[in-house]
Amino acid sequence: MHRRKLLQMGLGILGAGLLPVADARAADDDIIGAILEGKAPTAVPVPPVGLRPTPTESFAAPSIQGAVEPRWINLRNIHTDEKLEAVYWDKGEYVPDAVEALNKVLRDYRNDETHPMDTGLYDILDQIRAKTQSKSPFQIISGYRSPATNRLLAERSGEVAKRSLHMDGKAMDIKLEDVDLRYVRQAALDLGRGGVGYYPTSNFVHVDVGPVRKWSGT
Repeated sequence: MHRRKLLQMGLGILGAGLLPVADARAADDDIIGAILEGKAPTAVPVPPVGLRPTPTESFAAPSIQGAVEPRWINLRNIHTDEKLEAVYWDKGEYVPDAVEALNKVLRDYRNDETHPMDTGLYDILDQIRAKTQSKSPFQIISGYRSPATNRLLAERSGEVAKRSLHMDGKAMDIKLEDVDLRYVRQAALDLGRGGVGYYPTSNFVHVDVGPVRKWSGT
């Protein structure tokens, strides 16, 4: 075990096939397919100031490069009920044990395939947690998605991109139980990093490390 051990790790199984139909459809929406087909993403207007927790609260993105404090992550895969809380970055580098454990928790639960997740996603989640001051784990609707799973979901819904960033381990669909989804979206948008998709009906926000863009879905 690496000398920087995980803070906490609890694993449990709820069983397969628990992804709601609406989440399965919307969770796989990534505009990369739309870009390849020449379709521009739909811009989403920024919520008015009144939707923020307080009028004086700032969502300015903090600098990661100068950070010296350890960064930690707390998440739960809603399909497997696997939970992980860990320091994933410490002393100027990502912690190998934590990164490996995160790859497992964020695997494609349908076929147990794992793929290295882009560590930039964890920095995005860390900053969203800090901005929203959330105390609850990130609920993960979708992490890594294998080509076979993505193809299956694309056949079920026209909203699923045929070349999704989920297939490269560069995207996650998330929500927080103690933060209104509008605030999660706003915090992600104010980071100015990657893509942010807002799905109020399906109750999640898509974040990725692709080009900076925003869109809305069902």
